[in-house]
Formats: sequence, structure tokens, C-alpha cells
Amino acid sequence: MLAIDGSQGEGGGQVLRTSLTLACLTQTPIQITNIRAQRPKPGLQAQHLQAVRAAAAISQAKVSGDKLGSQSLYFKPSPIRPGEYRFDIGTAGATTLVLQTIFLPLCFADGVSHVTITGGTHVSWSPAFHYLDGHWLPILHQMGIGASLKLDRAGFYPPGGGQIRAEIHPVENVMPIRWTERGQLLGIRGLSGSANLPAHVAQRQRDRAIQRLGKLVKIDLLAMSAPSPGSMLLLQAEYEQGGGCYIGLGKKGKPAEQVAEEAAASLEKFMVTPATTDEYLADQLLLPFALAGGVSEIHTVEVTRHLLTNAAVIEQFDRAAITIEGTLGLSGRVRVDPR
Repeated sequence: MLAIDGSQGEGGGQVLRTSLTLACLTQTPIQITNIRAQRPKPGLQAQHLQAVRAAAAISQAKVSGDKLGSQSLYFKPSPIRPGEYRFDIGTAGATTLVLQTIFLPLCFADGVSHVTITGGTHVSWSPAFHYLDGHWLPILHQMGIGASLKLDRAGFYPPGGGQIRAEIHPVENVMPIRWTERGQLLGIRGLSGSANLPAHVAQRQRDRAIQRLGKLVKIDLLAMSAPSPGSMLLLQAEYEQGGGCYIGLGKKGKPAEQVAEEAAASLEKFMVTPATTDEYLADQLLLPFALAGGVSEIHTVEVTRHLLTNAAVIEQFDRAAITIEGTLGLSGRVRVDPR
């Protein structure tokens, strides 16, 4: 059994999710203590609890401590079983983070899986659905991983109620990626969407982003179905190797122009550097890199606590040697050498 301290590094849900993923992949029993110890509400919240139950469902795991507020969890997985799975977070907790917890283990199952998750799809502190679908998933496709995502309806804070679906195919070989230089800019694209709001909200988000970034930016408008009002703006710069993707989220009382300014400012910060990945993608790629058949390298726009924490957990499972050159908060280079 592997003992894992949930308070290490950024001390949030990242330690839990990465540990569950690797426990399923390596068939390693784990005991996690001090879960989310550095958060205002420590312990398992609804989203984290559903990640535990999702991981348990696909691996027929023996679990104890899986209850709201628990700061200790025992998890003993069995072989991964493909199938049809449905999970309901019951809040606006991030469906995307629950999906990422079980995504790679299901890639190594011996059949196709279909997963449906209900909850938040475009909420703070997590990758929005369109970030996964338009940025994260295409890179996994390049690595040889076969899957598709679908948004049935969006879920915004506070009610959630959104629904995503994933079809995940077995993978034979995961190919490494080496993006040390990004090359020429291929284009900047975007997606401005809203639900249960006047059409001008998405239009204003788009117009302000174009005003700031230039008329060569192509931004599509998207009318979204959702149980509650909400809006989002995705902006993505694509290069010959890699790229950066950022999302602004609307909320009550927040002008559409501010949503655009936030997303555009983040993208501009990325574009003036030589980085090949944004800071969010960097830590999300560590796990697939650790499963690849060779060394992967990227240049991240920022070394974050999430990145350092994820690397530490992966190394605790002895899955890869990870080298991160750079200072916290600044750009850095990441090398992952699978074991």
C-alpha cells in the first residue's frame, strides 16, 4: 500500500485525483490522509467524492472513507472494467475533473467505454468543457489516444445541471510529444457562448476580444442550452507545435467586456513568451506523458504549484522521472521520462 499525504504541494484536489488515476493504472492500493488540508473547506467535497466513486466504479475498488468531509481515504482497485457509466455530482462541481480522473484508466481497458457526467461544465478553478474538447483532447489524439467528447447541456455556477459525455477507446501505444520550440503562429480562434441571456452578451464578448487582439482573430458565436444563465469566451492561439488556450467566464453583474478582457489578457501574456503550452495544459499532460513510450518535453508559460504537485505524486508512484527547470510563477521547461 502506498501512503500519500494530501496536504503536500498545493494541498488541494489535485493530489487526490492524480493518486486515484495512478492507483487504477498501476493496481496499487493507496491510503490518502490530510485530503485538501490547505483548503478553506478541507476534506472531500461533492466533486471529489464523485471522482472517488467514479474511480471505484471502473476498477471495482474496495473503498473506505468515501463520504463528504472525509480527510482520509483507503482505495484498493481491481482491474479496470470498460462499460457504460453515469455519474451525477449533484452540484456545480466540475464534470471535467471527474472525467479526467477516470479517462486514462479507461484508455487502458480492454473495450470501449461510454461515460456520462452531470454537474458543472463551465465553472471556476477547473477546465471548461470547451477547453478539454478544443485544446486538451486534440493533443491526446496526437499521442494516439482515441476518444470523443460531447456537451449535452452546459452547467454554470451555482446550480450546475450540465451534462457531458465521453466515448473512450482502448489505446495500444501512447506516443511522446517533444515541443521545445513552438514555431510559427497558425492562427487565433475563439468561441463566445451564452445560455439564457440576450444574444448581445456573446456578441459583446466577441467584439471586445477582436477589438483587443485584432481583426485576424476568428471567433464563432454559440447559443448554449443550460438550466441557468451563463456565458463563456474561449480564446486559443495555435502554433506549429503547441499553443495556449484561455477561458473567461461570465457571472451576474459582470460585464461581457470584462469576460473578454480577462481571456484576452491571459492569451496575450502567453503569446509574448516562447512557451509551447499554457500553464493549465502543462500539468494536465504530465500523466499521459508518464504513460508514453518515450521522453516528452514541453515549455510551459508558468511553473505552477499544480504542476509541481502533480509531478511529485507521479514520481511517488515511480511512473516517471520528471525534471522541471524554472522558478515557481515563471516560465519553465518540463521533461518526462517514463519508467
